[in-house]
Amino acid sequence: MAQFVLQIDGAVLAPPKVSSWPKSSLFQWLNFKWLHNFTIQGSGTVNGQGFNWWTLNNKKKLKHISDMKPTALRFYSSYNVTVRDITIINSPQCHLKFDNSGTVKIDNITISSPENSPNTDGIHLQNTRDVEIQHSNIGCGDDCVSIQTGCSNIHIHHINCGPGHGISLGGLGKDKSAACVSNIVVENISIQNTLSGVRIKTWQGGIGSVKNVSFSNIQVSDVKVPIMIDQYYCDKSKCKNQTGAVAISGITYDQIIGSYSVQPIHLACSSQIPCVDVDLIDIQLKPSSESRGFQNSICWNSYGKSQAPLLPTSIDSCLRRGGGAVRRIARSHDYVCY
Repeated sequence: MAQFVLQIDGAVLAPPKVSSWPKSSLFQWLNFKWLHNFTIQGSGTVNGQGFNWWTLNNKKKLKHISDMKPTALRFYSSYNVTVRDITIINSPQCHLKFDNSGTVKIDNITISSPENSPNTDGIHLQNTRDVEIQHSNIGCGDDCVSIQTGCSNIHIHHINCGPGHGISLGGLGKDKSAACVSNIVVENISIQNTLSGVRIKTWQGGIGSVKNVSFSNIQVSDVKVPIMIDQYYCDKSKCKNQTGAVAISGITYDQIIGSYSVQPIHLACSSQIPCVDVDLIDIQLKPSSESRGFQNSICWNSYGKSQAPLLPTSIDSCLRRGGGAVRRIARSHDYVCY
């Protein structure tokens, strides 16, 4: 099948005023559906002009404006899609989103919005498989890359991330929902001045699994918490305690090197369903010069093995050594993911 190419070499500008947006277009701006063999490329810029959207939370909302802000560029149910060389800036919310799609390549793009722009994920993946993201620069007010449920076979490499919230899997399992994420490789990444480095976050009460995830050769600089598993994720002041959890297994951290400003590692696994087969290999994390009040590492109900060098040395005691019994406990809660 012939390849269709959309060439962007100028500036594509979204309406600057919130009131200019029709009610039917509040969820996305440039929306592509049901495409096969499609490429967006060029030297141009997609500018979401999101400044007025970011301050809506502090103003009286217009009657036809919901809490949902537009995504700048979104693909739905599309396959063999390439996005390369373009720049996407100042989206009202997420900059580039793929939903229910597959065989996606993102190469040499730039994404930029201010550090204080709320919920402006760089790249957001959901129900999408077979994705490669490479040789790109992403700085925003939320996750540089957000990987949600239904994603597998994702390869992210040679990315500069920051500012933002780092590379995140989740939040998964909200409102007792099922989450399935597997076969994720994140390598050769530089992360600077972010809330977290590489992070897995799940809500209490969810079901499903996160498995076979590798983070390797990650350079961090002045990152608040470089390594994080948070199974008590909550985006409000208080969330209800629940016993269920998304099962986490087969997670490797290899060569995570650089500086942190708050805490080197945070592994807060579910009390009922432990994280298993977690490997910490060659972790070298030093306090940065931009201290925000250092905290000790949090290590809770995580099982696996570690391998020197490890800095700080307390990381060696972060993982509990468990055998088959622990794995059976974790696997007994498995939700079958297809």
